[in-house]
Formats: sequence, structure tokens, C-alpha cells
Amino acid sequence: MRAVLIALAAVAFLAVSALVARWLTTDNAERAKVTRLLQAQARGDARGMLRELEACRGACAERARANARRLHRGGPVQIVAYESATSHALASRTGLTRVVWKTPDTLTVVQCVRVRRSGSALRGLSVSLLAVSAPIRRTAGC
Repeated sequence: MRAVLIALAAVAFLAVSALVARWLTTDNAERAKVTRLLQAQARGDARGMLRELEACRGACAERARANARRLHRGGPVQIVAYESATSHALASRTGLTRVVWKTPDTLTVVQCVRVRRSGSALRGLSVSLLAVSAPIRRTAGC
């Protein structure tokens, strides 16, 4: 009987560990997508930005093109601060992520990215980027 309880506890622990790992991986996926978006922006690559933004048309696409022209910079993108409203979400959620970034020879840029997480921790979460703002004041929130 004791061996059965230990086996059940071990299986439960492994199941919970797998769920937590899946949940934490979604945070990494969000950050990676936002980083790719900002890298395309810093390269001046509006098409690359639009590939990262889901269903971005009209005003959204024009803002992405304007950002690509205005924020074109040399060097690698460095994320200085990252504050996600969807971080650690267990279920579907849409919110703004405030990102402070720079390149080695420039001052920081602050922007907001609208992020949508779909699904649940049990079934799996997917991440979509919906829009990116023009630069905002360094002390402003999203």
C-alpha cells in the first residue's frame, strides 16, 4: 500500500512539473517574439515586423512602417526592461507589454506591444503579437 501511495505521489509530482514547465515556456515564447519584432524594427525591416504582428493591417501596419523608418538603428537590440501584463497567465488573456530597449550606441526607447495569449495551461498556450506603439515617454506606462 505504501509503495502505491509513493508511486501516485511521484506521478502527480511529474504531472504538475510538466504543467509548470509548459506554463513557464510560454513566457519565454512571448519575450522571444517581442525581441524578434524589435530586432526587425531596429533593422528598419517593416515587412519583418508585419510578419511578427498577427493580422496587422491599416493603421497598425502604417504605425509599424513608421516605426521601422523612425527607429532604424545599428547594432544588436538590448532589452533593458520588460513588463508583461500577460506574464504567468494560466488562461487566455490580452494585455500590453511595456518594453524598454536600446542598441549599444543609442538611448533607450520605450514602447508598448499588445500581446494575446490563447489557450490554457492544461491544453497549452499560444502567443500572438497584435500591435506595437510608437515610442512613448521613458517614464510612461502603457
